Amino acid sequence: MGFEAPRRLVRALGESDDWLGLLPALTDEAVSREGLDVERVMAPGGRSSLVVLVRLEDGTPAALKLAPPAAAPALERAALEHWDGWGAVRLLAAPGDALLLERLHPEMSLRSLPEAKALLEASGIVRRLWVEPPAGHGFASVADRTARQAEAMRVSAEATSALVSEALAARDELTTAPPETLLLHGNFRQGKVLAGDRTPWLAVGPEPLVGERAYDLARLVRDRVEDLIAASSGASAARRRVNKLADSLEVDPDRLRGWTLFRAVESATRAQSSGRAQEAELSLEFASWL
Repeated sequence: MGFEAPRRLVRALGESDDWLGLLPALTDEAVSREGLDVERVMAPGGRSSLVVLVRLEDGTPAALKLAPPAAAPALERAALEHWDGWGAVRLLAAPGDALLLERLHPEMSLRSLPEAKALLEASGIVRRLWVEPPAGHGFASVADRTARQAEAMRVSAEATSALVSEALAARDELTTAPPETLLLHGNFRQGKVLAGDRTPWLAVGPEPLVGERAYDLARLVRDRVEDLIAASSGASAARRRVNKLADSLEVDPDRLRGWTLFRAVESATRAQSSGRAQEAELSLEFASWL
């Protein structure tokens, strides 16, 4: 299969990334192993994986996803196998390190819906994903993942800011006595829920870990941050969103606020260090409202 990786993926990983050089061969191997007919590469695609639209031998549409080792595709596979299509895209096969998935409609995510409707649908989907993790799982905990992030925040250029200090303090308090240990999506937001045929909406692209539900909701709270920033009532709308999601999903609003603060500031410091200044500013302004 001759193809050129989408520029968005190349920019995210870097021109010299070794995995990009292996990608054509890895794709050919997966296509051959499963006897797939290739339609096209999804473009612009994602920043951390390649998705190829394919058909199975019987003509069934599917999607082949390939991600670099740093994206931990084995963990995504384990989570999708455990959910087995319940609230998430169904895993059809796993040729090598690739994932063969049921075909959804990537052009239609929850972001295409009005905000109130999108949040309602998102709440229903994420609730399905919160299940007991499988025995002997290899998923990291929220405490472990955020410990690594917190260390990076402490050495960042913004480490002395009051917001960073507040976010780190919130994280330390939240991880002292976590209330539950459930399988989480890890990166749940409206853009990670796509329209499907088997059921109206299904989650994709998990970065699975185990921990409390409030952590999983925190990224959803920050969705459509550009709209919130542009609105004169953005600050009050953000706080209402925290309370509304906490109430509808029976999550402690203080814990949800704390995780939302930490995740927003962590995203901002990471964006700043990568030269994405505007993205960092939006996340920090949002965090200041909490």
